[in-house]
Amino acid sequence: MITDGDLESDKSFSEEGYQRRQKKSVSNGECHYSYDVFHKSCTEKDDVRRHQCKQGGKHHYSCDVSNKSFCQVSKLKIHQRIHSGERPYSCDVCHKSFMRKGDLAKHLPIHSGERPFVCDVCNKSFSRQYNLQAHQRIHSGERLYSCDECPKSFTLKSGLTAHLRTHSGERPYSCNVCKKKFSQQGNMMIHQRIHSGERPYSCDVCHRPFTVKEYLTRHRRIHSGERPYSCDVCHKLFTGKDILMKHLRAHSGERPYSCNVCKKSFSRQSIMKMHQRIHSGERPYSCDVCHKLFTGKESLKKHLRTHSGERPYSCNVCKKSFSEQSNMKKHQRIHSGERMMYVINHSQ
Repeated sequence: MITDGDLESDKSFSEEGYQRRQKKSVSNGECHYSYDVFHKSCTEKDDVRRHQCKQGGKHHYSCDVSNKSFCQVSKLKIHQRIHSGERPYSCDVCHKSFMRKGDLAKHLPIHSGERPFVCDVCNKSFSRQYNLQAHQRIHSGERLYSCDECPKSFTLKSGLTAHLRTHSGERPYSCNVCKKKFSQQGNMMIHQRIHSGERPYSCDVCHRPFTVKEYLTRHRRIHSGERPYSCDVCHKLFTGKDILMKHLRAHSGERPYSCNVCKKSFSRQSIMKMHQRIHSGERPYSCDVCHKLFTGKESLKKHLRTHSGERPYSCNVCKKSFSEQSNMKKHQRIHSGERMMYVINHSQ
């Protein structure tokens, strides 16, 4: 039962709402609603639960797939669409579908071209105020969201949420074709293009298609010669930030990826995965000509040149061509006079 003490607490309720709930409590013989920390007025059970959730209360609704819990049934239903693949909201223009009505509303300005929110520093415009505010943190250097596990901080809450999964190992997004799991929804959607064959981004110079917009942006720099990312150590230039980050490990010696079998460490995840095939015996890449199998895609590409006779690497001095870049670099030492220094360590 709700007592006078409840009514005298910091939180107040409408008289009509209180009487309705009081009658319900008497008729059922017990009170179904609990009011603990009261600071604002609530008139419905869901209002109370929403408020209690914000105050650190119980999460009443749990997903039977991932066991993640929520304080509102509506949020649970939205979450379950991650597992079911349901996307009930569809764009009338391009027919792209979304899990949430709000996501559809954010998408629609893409077609109208409306970008009313403008950065007062660089004049870049945005369709949503939220995106403008996030962008402005690039100029201010502000990073509001910090990880409790490591010193890393983020300009966006979504960036922190995605990062936290690197610590927890959570992969809530699952491909509905091959069931492969992902920590980020965007990565899952990009992966699904492998199955659909979709390559929505095309180069306007050579018409090469890409699955990801960032790949197209980087590719265009081949034509323009732009290399906007520079190494602070050796001043080497790169077309992509991710390529620069991988390069920096050559200077720092960082090897963040370790084999779970032999514990050998690697500077790149892709190299670690290829190494692990030594243990598993997996050779997923096959030659269409002689059916020889390979652990890596690059090894297959090199092999295919033995059949095609392709020699894409040319010496810039004598124009001699080679099937592998490493062989071309060795050859170029003939012209430069450079000799490799080999140090032999003799064990005592």
